[in-house]
Amino acid sequence: MPVARQDTYASVSARERWIPRGLANTHPIFITRAEGSRVWDADGKEYLDFCAGIGVLNVGHCHPRVVQAVRDQAARLTHTCFQVLMYDEYVELAARLSALVGPARKTVLFTTGAEATENAVKIARAHTRRPGVIAFSGAFHGRTQLALTMTASNPAYRQNFGPLSAEVYHAPFPDEYRGWTTDRAFSALDELLATEVTPDQVAAVIIEPQLGEGGFIPAPAAFLQRLRDLTRRHGIVLILDEVQSGFGRTGRMFGYEHAGIEPDVVTMAKSLAGGLPLSAVVGKAEIMDAPLAGGLGGTYGGNPLACAAALAVLDVFDADDLVARGARLGAQLRDGLVTLQARVPAIGDVRGLGAMLAIELVRDRATKEPDAERAQQVIDRARERGLLLLKCGPHKNVVRFLPPLTTAPDDIARGLGILDTVFQAS
Repeated sequence: MPVARQDTYASVSARERWIPRGLANTHPIFITRAEGSRVWDADGKEYLDFCAGIGVLNVGHCHPRVVQAVRDQAARLTHTCFQVLMYDEYVELAARLSALVGPARKTVLFTTGAEATENAVKIARAHTRRPGVIAFSGAFHGRTQLALTMTASNPAYRQNFGPLSAEVYHAPFPDEYRGWTTDRAFSALDELLATEVTPDQVAAVIIEPQLGEGGFIPAPAAFLQRLRDLTRRHGIVLILDEVQSGFGRTGRMFGYEHAGIEPDVVTMAKSLAGGLPLSAVVGKAEIMDAPLAGGLGGTYGGNPLACAAALAVLDVFDADDLVARGARLGAQLRDGLVTLQARVPAIGDVRGLGAMLAIELVRDRATKEPDAERAQQVIDRARERGLLLLKCGPHKNVVRFLPPLTTAPDDIARGLGILDTVFQAS
């Protein structure tokens, strides 16, 4: 039976009628328009958006260069599937992404972050002829079968979706706020390699340079450097998952740059195409060429519209020096959060790199007991005052900040002012 037409589907009741409950919503509002760092709901209310589509909109909503690039591309070519008929936008983007990571790199394009992480593991397995994969506690690498197995940030993601993929192991992520120093975390990784899987059976180690869903915890530079040494010694492919941390979000183009390491493979998505679905796996040529012809692909991977958007995004980064601008934005935001922490005992920790920042809310700074209820109150009360935020972390007590890197300093100050008011009122 066809669905009856109605004036609008922008209602919570319509959402509950037609959308399954498994697809959760952070904010009970419908957005009808967006520009830069602002969005407007169906009632015309304006909000500062410090969610940015979970870090997707580093260049802001509806950036004019991205919009124009998509319009121009749509008038020429919308789809062929690159495996069937090639087009130069795919190749140009692959060349530019490869150059961002380093010399002698190759790139393959997909649609989602989960596709990128799964295909990165496929490529590593083909290259090493080994089955094992090591990920870390708190990780989020996607929701499809292998990606979900590597994900370890929230049991809700796994629910009753098993059995999961085999030969995936987890080691503790270094979380210094909760006692997991680099030395302690690395000792646990050594123990894993001594008791559960030997290095010669490990194809890849995959790690986020800063946990996303796991609580916005940066990996210490020393830990990433030691991990790079270990993987190099044992011929293990080191995969850096830059899906959320990439494209200027951490104050560098990619988060791994803070540690001064050279990854074997990098996965990208989210802000790559300014809101259009696109992901990439970029790696050393000899690793990327391991799968035989036909082993990689996807109908929509590297769609012409998404490629055009991504090329425009890279142009914006070049023209506006957006990495440096994002670093300045992040410094302003951090200063404000640290100042707020000095007055608010519930803020146990301020952390993150660049403009990928978070506050962890606790009931007591000494015990560090998580306060998920307070975090939800902050989210709700900030929204009432016109600021959109997200939470994360295994205990859902971490409030994260992901403003577009194009956000004006005055809007960062305004957002901090709203947050200050929220804490004063609670």
